[in-house]
Order: sequence, then C-alpha cells, then structure tokens
Amino acid sequence: MALAKRSVFIVSDRTGLTAEELAQTLLTQFPQVHFMTTVLPFVDSDHKLNEAISQINMIQEADGSRPIVFVTFVNADYRKRIEQADALVIDVFSSFLGILSREMNLMPSWQAGFSHGVIDQGRYNSRIDAIHFAMDCDDGVNPDAYDQADLILVGVSRSGKTPTCVYLAMHFGLYCANYPLTEDDYLDDGLPSTLDAYRDRLVGLTIDARRLHEIRQKRRPDSEYAKLDQCQIEVRRAEDLFRHRGILMADTSGISVEEIATTLLQKTGLRREYLG
Repeated sequence: MALAKRSVFIVSDRTGLTAEELAQTLLTQFPQVHFMTTVLPFVDSDHKLNEAISQINMIQEADGSRPIVFVTFVNADYRKRIEQADALVIDVFSSFLGILSREMNLMPSWQAGFSHGVIDQGRYNSRIDAIHFAMDCDDGVNPDAYDQADLILVGVSRSGKTPTCVYLAMHFGLYCANYPLTEDDYLDDGLPSTLDAYRDRLVGLTIDARRLHEIRQKRRPDSEYAKLDQCQIEVRRAEDLFRHRGILMADTSGISVEEIATTLLQKTGLRREYLG
C-alpha cells in the first residue's frame, strides 16, 4: 500500500535547524505518511518572504492539500504575513515563548540566531577545536593526542565510532578519539598498548553482527570484510575483550547517532555545556 504524501516547509530567518529538528521529531509519529520536506533558511527580506509564500501556495495547488509549514521568525510582521499562506502554519517560537514569558514574567528578546549563531565566541571556538580533534584522532590516528581526549571510542570497523565522535564534538564540545580494533589487537589477552594508559576514558562500541554485515555489504559488496561470519567473529572478539578488560560497553545496533551519543553521556556521566 502506497504511503500518503504531504508537503512540509521549514521557513526561518536564520538556519531553520531548530524548526527542522522539531518538525522531524513530530512528523515521525505519522509513519503512514511520506513527508516531502523543503527547507527555506535565511528568509530575511520582503522579497524572500514573498517568494516563500508563493512557493507554498503553488505546492498547495499542485498537491490539492495544504502544506505543513514550521516557521521560526523573530519579525512579528513576517509571522503574520506567512500565516496568510494557504497552509497549516506552526509558529515554533510563539508556541512556547508565550508560555515561558508568562511563567517568568519576562519578555523574550526576539533576537535572531541565538540558538545556532556565534553568540559566545569562546563556546564556538571550543566546538570547532573539538571537531578538529575528532578528525585528527579518527581511526586510530594521532594516539599521542589521547591525553587530551574526554572519551576514546573502541570497536570494530563500521560500528559507529566516527559519526558519534563528531556529534559529541559538535553538540557538546567533547574531545573524542576513536580506535578501530583489528586482528593484531587480539593477539594477546590485554588491551592494545596504545589504549592501556587511557582505560578510564574508553568505551567499547558493539553492534549486532547481522546489522554490521548489512552496513559493510553496502560499503564493500561481497567482500571478505563484509561476510556475515567475519562480522560475527569480529564482534565476538571485541565483546570478549571489553568484558575481560572491564571496559564500559554500548550497543549501537539499530539506533541513531544522537541516541548513541546520549547513551554514552548517560553511561559515563560525562557532560559539557550543550552547544546547540
């Protein structure tokens, strides 16, 4: 049975990331619908706003159903004008700021860019430095820098180490390195010498062997590297190593990078200020 289709617009005078994240979270609750999403960021002039409204109205005529429009405008006039579009318009800021304003008896600033802009240069620089660290220490490279790491992720190839490191760097400013386990790392009963001095910073990532097989098969189809029995052997060896050496372990099977990162923060108690 074909899924119903519905057009969605994310319209913002800044990046639109806040509205997009909220929209995706809400729309996943309707799996019977295929949402076709268009993001219109930096709508910060009358001309751009008029173009956005025209595009929304054209889609309504083509689809025969109202598009769903999530907006984050600080300009009150823009908020009123886009509500005239032939669409269901959901004003993300007004939906929550009014409640917060009444509770705290304070007026919101209504300033653009606070959630994703460079407001605090120090925090921004911290995030950039952490991203550079994640890339410089990716895939076992640059182990001399491990003494700066907040976290070192260990696991077999394609278990989610790199994207998780980058996510933790981008959103929490954490310095995360990752180390891929290879055949040589199982030759004795101990940790690789590169990691032994940093045992308190290690987290072992594991993954269901069949899921790992699927991921590797897409990357290197029909290779020895992607065979199910090879994946089973590697996952078993890695888990045995983690258990034997008392390394904290997290299963990445079937969950998103955001969920992996949240799991690691919960398990380790490691947290820095959220950077957006």
